[in-house]
Amino acid sequence: MVEKLYSDFDSDITIRSAESKTLQANQVDTNSILQVEGVNMILPAIEDVVVLKHEKKWVNAKILGVPSRFLTMSRMEEHMIDGFPFLEERGEDLGIIGATLLDKLEGFIPSSGYETVFMYAPKRNINIRFGKNPFRTQFIKLSGRMNYNREVNVEYLVVPIQVARDLLDYPTECTSYFIDVKDGHDTEEVQAAIQQKLGKDFQVRTSYQKNELIYQTSKSEKRIVIIILLFIFLIAAFTLVAALTMLFIEKKDNLKTLQAFGADDNLVFRIFFYEGLLIAGKGIIYGFLLGYLVCFSQIYFALIEMPNSGGDAFPINVTFADGAMIFAMVFVLGVLASYLPAKYMLRNRNITYNQS
Repeated sequence: MVEKLYSDFDSDITIRSAESKTLQANQVDTNSILQVEGVNMILPAIEDVVVLKHEKKWVNAKILGVPSRFLTMSRMEEHMIDGFPFLEERGEDLGIIGATLLDKLEGFIPSSGYETVFMYAPKRNINIRFGKNPFRTQFIKLSGRMNYNREVNVEYLVVPIQVARDLLDYPTECTSYFIDVKDGHDTEEVQAAIQQKLGKDFQVRTSYQKNELIYQTSKSEKRIVIIILLFIFLIAAFTLVAALTMLFIEKKDNLKTLQAFGADDNLVFRIFFYEGLLIAGKGIIYGFLLGYLVCFSQIYFALIEMPNSGGDAFPINVTFADGAMIFAMVFVLGVLASYLPAKYMLRNRNITYNQS
């Protein structure tokens, strides 16, 4: 889920200047990059901060100017909530806005027609005088709104690259190049080949490297959940110890009867040990049935939705490895919680049995 949310919008590889904000048109030989094995396409992009206005609402946003092929690279059609994934129609430039960003502007995409917003960007290389407008202004019609992840939904407006050039006064420059890697090729190997071609003056980063913190956090979440589960299992193990202790106290008279019939310590130990295993086993069976019922209910009926996701359900993935790991954890704790109390109670309560 994390890969889909972040990797679809972010290109497989992004090239930026290591020293400046923008790249001149002749700084990167795109034809040479296309010859690198595994490169599918390379697209120039312009990204900068602007101010958007809709009626009386003003919001800061990031404008992303790209060629129309970016819509294919980013699988835009799969992430549309309203409207259509178009950056141009009948010669007219259009934009696609993040779902939450449009909500902040209190706008909406009508069933027929377009929403309109005004874009403001500071003028470059000018002396500001009193009474002079310091902003370039341009309006654009919105063809739809998109839903990727929280950052994109809150901040981004995608427009044709020429619109971004005119608004930001970048006649030939761009801020980055987006590279799409062909299926079946290793992204890191392609990145290394491109970095070798371009040298140290350029930053060549994969989608994983751009969002490394997000990926590492999502991976660590599973370890944290396992630790929390283990803590819960330990608490349950203490409950099992308490149950066996109470059972031992309640059955003192019965144990004396067993003693009279010739029961030894090993027999009494096995009685309480197996009783503990039966309790733990019953918990494992009921726990697995209830757990898988909840998981499959979420998979097929989408009982719980992610907030601000446009109706997407929390993802569930049931694997044999996870089930085996949980079973092993519970089983080991169940054995220890049954074995140790039984041994301790027999040794410290001085219950002796006549041997026949």
